[in-house]
Amino acid sequence: MKHTLRYEPIPTAFYQANRDKLAAQLPAGALVIVHANDIYPTNADGTLAHHQNANLFYLTGIDQEETVLLMRVGENGEHDDTLLLRETNEKIVIWEGARLTAEAATELSGVEDVRWTDVYNALLAEWVPAASALWLETDNHPRRFTYVQTRNERMAAAIRASYPDAKQESLYALLAGMRLVKSPEEMVQQRRACEITGAGFVELLPQVKPGMGEWEIEAALSAAYIRRRARKFSFLPIIASGADTCVLHYISNHKEVQDGDLILLDIGAEYGGYAGDMTRTIPANGKFTPRQRAVYEAVLRVQRYAMSIMRPGLEKAEYERMVRVNMASELVKLGLLTQEEVEAQGSNPLCVRKYYMHGTSHSLGIDVHDVGSDTKCFAVGQVWTVEPGIYIPAEAIGIRLETDVLITEDGVEDLIPNAPIEPDEIERLMAGR
Repeated sequence: MKHTLRYEPIPTAFYQANRDKLAAQLPAGALVIVHANDIYPTNADGTLAHHQNANLFYLTGIDQEETVLLMRVGENGEHDDTLLLRETNEKIVIWEGARLTAEAATELSGVEDVRWTDVYNALLAEWVPAASALWLETDNHPRRFTYVQTRNERMAAAIRASYPDAKQESLYALLAGMRLVKSPEEMVQQRRACEITGAGFVELLPQVKPGMGEWEIEAALSAAYIRRRARKFSFLPIIASGADTCVLHYISNHKEVQDGDLILLDIGAEYGGYAGDMTRTIPANGKFTPRQRAVYEAVLRVQRYAMSIMRPGLEKAEYERMVRVNMASELVKLGLLTQEEVEAQGSNPLCVRKYYMHGTSHSLGIDVHDVGSDTKCFAVGQVWTVEPGIYIPAEAIGIRLETDVLITEDGVEDLIPNAPIEPDEIERLMAGR
């Protein structure tokens, strides 16, 4: 059966292998329960577009609402998997389009036992009492700050109410450890997401000019991504000009770009469930001023330094400290800090945070801020961003440069080599040459 997805999916064996790896880490009698994300309401009868739960996608490849994965683990890592789907009907087909058939779900996930969600409660009644423990998904990401209850959290609460004696464990650490190192199959999707991200930027450059709306730049990038079979931006894009280049998470994209402005573009395309994440800073009129160029080249040197020291076994905290030391020297050269200020703070010059207030790298994958951002050491097969920046509100200069890298045996591989970063090349392409 031919799949009906916009993207070319990862082979089914990948998802089967992920369930095998998870089951091998669980005790006999474990019952795994992972739900799809909710479709979140807006107002009236409106909803947001569905965005799949990353762990469910990682274990099944299924990108559909109201999906549930149940895994019963036996001895020696053996496991029986059941997939529950929203049952389609004539009304759904007419108004929303057909949902996955059992056959199509098996083709994507490799799960043979596919049923409709109306049997969920009956299966729990049969399987929960027999389980040694329930292994449920929790979101323990260190950057999580939302207080909206997820479907997994809501279902876990319902299970606690119905089965108060059932032991509950969290899948977070196990799945985070698995997802942090990318398989060759994942890297096909990851590379494509990064390639599309860079290609959209190249296509955009000759179109930018003073008087454009930030929203027009966003629209041009969206068209370039979707034309290349990306589903959407991988996160809300930052198209910040002028003084707003110093606002780290500016997302309103509502102003007209002025002559002499810098434009900071923090953008990424999502392909096959995987995220690209790139930042470039460009001159609105196609020509950097001497001061803008000086700051730009300082940020570029810091980025190249960061990439030069990234290697397997290096502690993430030590890496961030080393980058801060390197950044401090650049800020001194720019006249933003004094050598005395830096030396007074010893080997960890936190004074750089006046102009460089965020970290250099976060992990990347199915999520933009992927699991593993709090990992202790870099390891082969991990994907990270590298994104130093200097922000000078008094001068309306905010410059961030970001690329995505794969950790290799002897360093890193840049995953967005198609996106120009040298200031001369950016000026040349903006001039249409």
